[in-house]
Amino acid sequence: MTLAELENMKAESLREIAAAGAAADVEALRVKYVGRNGSIPALIKAMKDVPKDDRPAFGKAVQAWRAEVESALAAKGAGAQSGGKSVDADLTLPGRWRSLGVKHPLTRVIEESAEIFGRLGFTVADGPELENRFNNFTALNTPPHHPSQDRSDTFWFGDDCLLRTQTSPVQIRTMMANKPPIRVICPGRTYRRDTTDATHSANFHQIEGLYVDTKPVSLADLKSVLAYFAKAMMGDGVTVRFRPHFFPFTEPSVEVDFTCHVCKGKGCNVCKQSGWIEVAGAGMVDPRVFRHVGYDPEQVSGYAFGFGVERIAMIKYGIPDIRWLYENDMRFLSQLG
Repeated sequence: MTLAELENMKAESLREIAAAGAAADVEALRVKYVGRNGSIPALIKAMKDVPKDDRPAFGKAVQAWRAEVESALAAKGAGAQSGGKSVDADLTLPGRWRSLGVKHPLTRVIEESAEIFGRLGFTVADGPELENRFNNFTALNTPPHHPSQDRSDTFWFGDDCLLRTQTSPVQIRTMMANKPPIRVICPGRTYRRDTTDATHSANFHQIEGLYVDTKPVSLADLKSVLAYFAKAMMGDGVTVRFRPHFFPFTEPSVEVDFTCHVCKGKGCNVCKQSGWIEVAGAGMVDPRVFRHVGYDPEQVSGYAFGFGVERIAMIKYGIPDIRWLYENDMRFLSQLG
Protein backbone atom coordinates (compact mmCIF):
# COMPACT_ATOMS: atom_id res chain seq x y z
CA MET A 1 0.00 0.00 0.00
CA THR A 2 1.24 3.45 -0.90
CA LEU A 3 1.02 6.61 1.19
CA ALA A 4 -1.49 8.04 -1.30
CA GLU A 5 -3.78 5.04 -0.84
CA LEU A 6 -3.43 5.43 2.92
CA GLU A 7 -4.48 9.10 2.71
CA ASN A 8 -7.56 8.13 0.69
CA MET A 9 -8.55 5.54 3.32
CA LYS A 10 -8.10 8.12 6.07
CA ALA A 11 -10.27 10.66 4.28
CA GLU A 12 -12.98 8.06 3.71
CA SER A 13 -12.98 6.99 7.38
CA LEU A 14 -13.33 10.59 8.60
CA ARG A 15 -16.23 11.17 6.18
CA GLU A 16 -18.03 8.08 7.50
CA ILE A 17 -17.56 9.18 11.10
CA ALA A 18 -18.80 12.69 10.34
CA ALA A 19 -21.93 11.26 8.68
CA ALA A 20 -22.72 8.86 11.56
CA GLY A 21 -25.78 9.79 13.61
CA ALA A 22 -26.77 7.16 16.18
CA ALA A 23 -24.49 5.91 18.94
CA ALA A 24 -24.68 2.39 17.46
CA ASP A 25 -23.29 3.69 14.15
CA VAL A 26 -20.41 5.40 15.94
CA GLU A 27 -19.59 2.17 17.80
CA ALA A 28 -19.68 0.18 14.57
CA LEU A 29 -17.18 2.57 12.98
CA ARG A 30 -14.95 2.32 16.07
CA VAL A 31 -14.85 -1.45 15.69
CA LYS A 32 -14.28 -1.15 11.94
CA TYR A 33 -11.29 1.15 12.16
CA VAL A 34 -9.64 0.85 15.59
CA GLY A 35 -11.11 -2.35 17.04
CA ARG A 36 -8.92 -5.41 17.63
CA ASN A 37 -9.48 -6.63 14.09
CA GLY A 38 -10.01 -3.19 12.57
CA SER A 39 -8.32 -1.66 9.55
CA ILE A 40 -5.72 0.36 11.44
CA PRO A 41 -4.48 -2.50 13.73
CA ALA A 42 -4.30 -4.69 10.61
CA LEU A 43 -2.05 -2.13 8.91
CA ILE A 44 0.18 -1.96 11.98
CA LYS A 45 0.57 -5.74 11.94
CA ALA A 46 1.41 -5.62 8.23
CA MET A 47 4.25 -3.12 8.73
CA LYS A 48 6.76 -5.92 8.29
CA ASP A 49 5.78 -6.20 4.62
CA VAL A 50 6.44 -2.51 3.92
CA PRO A 51 9.86 -1.82 2.32
CA LYS A 52 12.42 -0.94 4.97
CA ASP A 53 13.11 2.54 3.56
CA ASP A 54 9.38 3.42 3.48
CA ARG A 55 8.60 1.96 6.91
CA PRO A 56 9.23 5.10 9.07
CA ALA A 57 7.03 7.39 6.96
CA PHE A 58 4.35 4.71 6.59
CA GLY A 59 4.26 4.04 10.33
CA LYS A 60 4.04 7.73 11.13
CA ALA A 61 1.12 8.13 8.73
CA VAL A 62 -0.75 5.16 10.22
CA GLN A 63 -0.34 6.53 13.77
CA ALA A 64 -1.54 9.96 12.64
CA TRP A 65 -4.59 8.33 11.03
CA ARG A 66 -5.35 6.44 14.22
CA ALA A 67 -5.10 9.61 16.35
CA GLU A 68 -7.48 11.52 14.05
CA VAL A 69 -9.98 8.65 13.95
CA GLU A 70 -10.00 8.26 17.74
CA SER A 71 -10.43 12.00 18.22
CA ALA A 72 -13.30 12.11 15.72
CA LEU A 73 -14.97 9.07 17.32
CA ALA A 74 -14.71 10.63 20.79
CA ALA A 75 -16.26 13.89 19.64
CA LYS A 76 -19.00 12.08 17.72
CA GLY A 77 -19.70 9.76 20.65
CA ALA A 78 -20.20 12.69 23.04
CA GLY A 79 -22.61 14.31 20.60
CA ALA A 80 -24.52 11.04 20.14
CA GLN A 81 -24.91 10.55 23.91
CA SER A 82 -26.28 14.06 24.31
CA GLY A 83 -28.82 13.56 21.55
CA GLY A 84 -26.79 15.52 19.01
CA LYS A 85 -26.88 18.65 21.11
CA SER A 86 -23.82 20.40 22.50
CA VAL A 87 -23.15 19.78 26.17
CA ASP A 88 -22.89 22.85 28.38
CA ALA A 89 -19.80 22.65 30.56
CA ASP A 90 -17.82 25.30 32.36
CA LEU A 91 -14.23 24.29 31.67
CA THR A 92 -12.93 26.99 34.01
CA LEU A 93 -14.29 25.22 37.11
CA PRO A 94 -11.60 23.58 39.28
CA GLY A 95 -11.38 19.80 39.16
CA ARG A 96 -12.37 17.53 42.01
CA TRP A 97 -9.42 16.95 44.33
CA ARG A 98 -9.04 13.30 45.19
CA SER A 99 -6.84 13.18 48.26
CA LEU A 100 -4.60 10.21 48.97
CA GLY A 101 -5.47 8.00 51.91
CA VAL A 102 -3.15 7.58 54.88
CA LYS A 103 -2.21 4.58 56.97
CA HIS A 104 -4.04 4.09 60.24
CA PRO A 105 -1.91 5.09 63.27
CA LEU A 106 -1.94 1.51 64.57
CA THR A 107 -0.67 0.23 61.22
CA ARG A 108 2.02 2.90 61.27
CA VAL A 109 3.25 1.94 64.72
CA ILE A 110 3.29 -1.80 63.90
CA GLU A 111 5.18 -1.29 60.63
CA GLU A 112 7.62 1.18 62.14
CA SER A 113 8.25 -1.15 65.11
CA ALA A 114 8.91 -4.08 62.78
CA GLU A 115 11.37 -1.95 60.83
CA ILE A 116 13.18 -0.78 64.00
CA PHE A 117 13.49 -4.26 65.49
CA GLY A 118 14.41 -5.60 62.06
CA ARG A 119 17.60 -3.52 62.23
CA LEU A 120 18.47 -5.51 65.37
CA GLY A 121 17.93 -8.89 63.73
CA PHE A 122 14.36 -9.56 64.85
CA THR A 123 11.92 -11.21 62.45
CA VAL A 124 8.12 -11.09 62.62
CA ALA A 125 6.22 -14.15 63.86
CA ASP A 126 2.44 -14.60 63.65
CA GLY A 127 -0.11 -16.93 65.19
CA PRO A 128 -3.87 -17.53 65.57
CA GLU A 129 -6.09 -15.26 67.63
CA LEU A 130 -8.11 -18.27 68.85
CA GLU A 131 -5.87 -20.09 71.32
CA ASN A 132 -5.86 -22.95 73.83
CA ARG A 133 -5.25 -22.82 77.57
CA PHE A 134 -1.76 -24.35 77.37
CA ASN A 135 -0.29 -21.80 74.95
CA ASN A 136 -2.02 -18.78 76.49
CA PHE A 137 -1.62 -19.61 80.19
CA THR A 138 -0.02 -22.91 81.24
CA ALA A 139 3.14 -22.67 79.14
CA LEU A 140 3.55 -19.07 80.34
CA ASN A 141 3.67 -20.23 83.95
CA THR A 142 0.25 -18.76 84.78
CA PRO A 143 -1.42 -20.79 87.57
CA PRO A 144 -5.07 -21.92 87.25
CA HIS A 145 -6.16 -19.58 90.07
CA HIS A 146 -4.67 -16.48 88.41
CA PRO A 147 -7.33 -13.75 87.85
CA SER A 148 -6.52 -13.54 84.14
CA GLN A 149 -7.98 -17.04 83.66
CA ASP A 150 -11.33 -16.00 85.09
CA ARG A 151 -14.27 -15.62 82.72
CA SER A 152 -14.69 -12.05 83.89
CA ASP A 153 -11.27 -11.22 82.41
CA THR A 154 -10.97 -13.50 79.36
CA PHE A 155 -13.26 -14.42 76.46
CA TRP A 156 -13.66 -18.21 76.78
CA PHE A 157 -15.34 -20.63 74.37
CA GLY A 158 -15.61 -23.80 76.42
CA ASP A 159 -12.88 -24.98 78.79
CA ASP A 160 -9.90 -25.01 76.42
CA CYS A 161 -10.62 -22.40 73.76
CA LEU A 162 -10.26 -18.64 74.18
CA LEU A 163 -9.46 -15.40 72.43
CA ARG A 164 -5.80 -14.79 73.20
CA THR A 165 -5.19 -12.23 75.93
CA GLN A 166 -1.68 -11.43 74.69
CA THR A 167 0.59 -12.32 71.78
CA SER A 168 2.84 -14.37 74.09
CA PRO A 169 1.31 -17.63 72.75
CA VAL A 170 3.08 -16.86 69.46
CA GLN A 171 6.36 -16.95 71.40
CA ILE A 172 5.40 -20.37 72.80
CA ARG A 173 4.51 -21.68 69.35
CA THR A 174 7.76 -20.30 67.92
CA MET A 175 9.90 -21.96 70.60
CA MET A 176 8.07 -25.30 70.27
CA ALA A 177 8.67 -25.28 66.52
CA ASN A 178 12.29 -24.07 66.51
CA LYS A 179 15.58 -24.46 68.33
CA PRO A 180 17.62 -21.49 69.59
CA PRO A 181 18.75 -18.95 68.64
CA ILE A 182 15.35 -17.26 68.29
CA ARG A 183 14.87 -13.52 67.85
CA VAL A 184 11.27 -12.56 66.98
CA ILE A 185 8.64 -9.93 67.55
CA CYS A 186 4.97 -10.92 67.63
CA PRO A 187 2.54 -8.15 66.64
CA GLY A 188 -1.19 -8.81 66.63
CA ARG A 189 -4.66 -8.26 68.01
CA THR A 190 -5.52 -9.41 71.53
CA TYR A 191 -8.70 -9.50 73.61
CA ARG A 192 -9.61 -8.87 77.24
CA ARG A 193 -12.82 -7.98 79.05
CA ASP A 194 -11.61 -4.49 79.93
CA THR A 195 -13.40 -1.30 78.93
CA THR A 196 -13.03 0.60 82.20
CA ASP A 197 -11.93 3.97 80.78
CA ALA A 198 -10.69 5.93 77.77
CA THR A 199 -7.33 4.09 77.83
CA HIS A 200 -8.71 0.51 77.75
CA SER A 201 -10.53 -1.48 75.09
CA ALA A 202 -11.88 -5.03 74.85
CA ASN A 203 -9.67 -5.59 71.84
CA PHE A 204 -6.25 -4.04 71.37
CA HIS A 205 -2.90 -4.70 69.72
CA GLN A 206 0.36 -5.86 71.23
CA ILE A 207 3.91 -6.28 70.04
CA GLU A 208 5.89 -8.79 72.08
CA GLY A 209 9.52 -9.65 71.59
CA LEU A 210 11.58 -12.73 72.40
CA TYR A 211 15.29 -13.45 72.23
CA VAL A 212 16.60 -16.87 73.25
CA ASP A 213 20.11 -18.14 72.69
CA THR A 214 22.50 -20.83 73.85
CA LYS A 215 25.04 -18.15 74.69
CA PRO A 216 24.49 -15.93 77.76
CA VAL A 217 21.74 -13.30 77.46
CA SER A 218 21.42 -10.69 80.18
CA LEU A 219 19.10 -7.97 81.39
CA ALA A 220 21.65 -5.48 80.04
CA ASP A 221 20.98 -6.82 76.54
CA LEU A 222 17.26 -6.27 77.06
CA LYS A 223 17.81 -2.73 78.33
CA SER A 224 19.96 -1.78 75.34
CA VAL A 225 17.36 -3.08 72.87
CA LEU A 226 14.47 -1.20 74.50
CA ALA A 227 16.53 1.99 74.84
CA TYR A 228 17.32 1.82 71.14
CA PHE A 229 13.65 1.24 70.30
CA ALA A 230 12.55 4.16 72.48
CA LYS A 231 14.86 6.62 70.75
CA ALA A 232 14.08 5.30 67.27
CA MET A 233 10.31 5.46 67.84
CA MET A 234 9.98 8.58 70.02
CA GLY A 235 13.11 10.63 69.33
CA ASP A 236 16.58 11.12 70.77
CA GLY A 237 15.27 12.99 73.82
CA VAL A 238 13.56 9.92 75.27
CA THR A 239 15.16 7.92 78.08
CA VAL A 240 14.10 4.59 79.56
CA ARG A 241 13.48 3.62 83.17
CA PHE A 242 13.24 0.07 84.53
CA ARG A 243 11.23 -0.67 87.69
CA PRO A 244 11.00 -4.03 89.49
CA HIS A 245 7.73 -5.83 88.86
CA PHE A 246 6.20 -9.31 88.69
CA PHE A 247 5.07 -11.32 85.67
CA PRO A 248 4.52 -15.10 85.86
CA PHE A 249 6.55 -15.79 82.72
CA THR A 250 9.68 -13.72 83.46
CA GLU A 251 12.12 -13.63 86.36
CA PRO A 252 13.39 -11.07 87.13
CA SER A 253 10.60 -8.88 85.75
CA VAL A 254 10.54 -5.14 85.13
CA GLU A 255 8.14 -2.41 84.10
CA VAL A 256 9.53 -0.13 81.38
CA ASP A 257 8.81 3.60 81.37
CA PHE A 258 9.61 6.24 78.75
CA THR A 259 10.09 9.89 79.61
CA CYS A 260 6.87 11.82 78.99
CA HIS A 261 6.75 13.14 75.43
CA VAL A 262 4.65 16.12 76.48
CA CYS A 263 6.71 17.62 79.30
CA LYS A 264 10.05 15.96 78.41
CA GLY A 265 10.29 14.51 81.91
CA LYS A 266 9.48 17.67 83.86
CA GLY A 267 6.02 16.55 85.04
CA CYS A 268 2.55 17.29 83.67
CA ASN A 269 -1.04 16.08 83.82
CA VAL A 270 -0.41 13.46 81.14
CA CYS A 271 2.28 11.70 83.21
CA LYS A 272 0.61 12.60 86.54
CA GLN A 273 3.53 14.90 87.40
CA SER A 274 5.97 11.97 87.43
CA GLY A 275 7.78 12.75 84.17
CA TRP A 276 7.41 9.09 83.11
CA ILE A 277 4.85 7.07 81.14
CA GLU A 278 4.53 3.31 81.59
CA VAL A 279 4.96 1.63 78.24
CA ALA A 280 5.98 -2.02 78.48
CA GLY A 281 6.58 -5.07 80.62
CA ALA A 282 9.72 -7.14 80.24
CA GLY A 283 12.16 -9.51 81.92
CA MET A 284 14.29 -12.61 81.64
CA VAL A 285 12.34 -15.69 80.53
CA ASP A 286 11.41 -17.84 83.52
CA PRO A 287 13.11 -21.29 83.48
CA ARG A 288 9.72 -22.99 83.87
CA VAL A 289 8.61 -21.49 80.56
CA PHE A 290 11.66 -23.03 78.90
CA ARG A 291 10.78 -26.43 80.37
CA HIS A 292 7.21 -26.20 79.02
CA VAL A 293 8.50 -25.78 75.45
CA GLY A 294 11.15 -28.50 75.76
CA TYR A 295 14.20 -26.28 76.32
CA ASP A 296 16.83 -26.97 78.97
CA PRO A 297 17.05 -23.79 81.12
CA GLU A 298 20.63 -24.77 81.98
CA GLN A 299 21.57 -24.53 78.30
CA VAL A 300 19.60 -21.49 77.13
CA SER A 301 18.72 -18.01 78.37
CA GLY A 302 16.71 -15.14 76.98
CA TYR A 303 14.53 -12.15 77.53
CA ALA A 304 10.98 -11.15 76.56
CA PHE A 305 9.13 -7.87 76.39
CA GLY A 306 5.72 -6.63 75.36
CA PHE A 307 3.96 -3.32 74.85
CA GLY A 308 0.59 -2.09 73.64
CA VAL A 309 0.50 -0.64 70.15
CA GLU A 310 -2.37 1.66 71.14
CA ARG A 311 -0.35 3.03 74.05
CA ILE A 312 2.58 3.88 71.76
CA ALA A 313 0.22 5.43 69.17
CA MET A 314 -1.54 7.54 71.80
CA ILE A 315 1.78 8.81 73.15
CA LYS A 316 3.37 9.35 69.74
CA TYR A 317 0.41 11.16 68.16
CA GLY A 318 -1.11 12.79 71.25
CA ILE A 319 -4.39 10.82 71.15
CA PRO A 320 -6.33 11.20 74.44
CA ASP A 321 -8.99 8.50 73.92
CA ILE A 322 -8.28 4.95 72.72
CA ARG A 323 -11.78 4.70 71.25
CA TRP A 324 -10.86 7.23 68.58
CA LEU A 325 -8.63 4.57 67.04
CA TYR A 326 -11.64 2.34 66.28
CA GLU A 327 -14.41 4.77 65.30
CA ASN A 328 -13.20 5.29 61.70
CA ASP A 329 -13.91 9.02 61.94
CA MET A 330 -12.33 10.59 58.87
CA ARG A 331 -12.02 13.94 60.66
CA PHE A 332 -9.67 12.29 63.15
CA LEU A 333 -7.77 10.06 60.76
CA SER A 334 -7.17 12.84 58.22
CA GLN A 335 -5.28 14.86 60.85
CA LEU A 336 -2.59 12.17 60.94
CA GLY A 337 -1.82 12.41 57.21
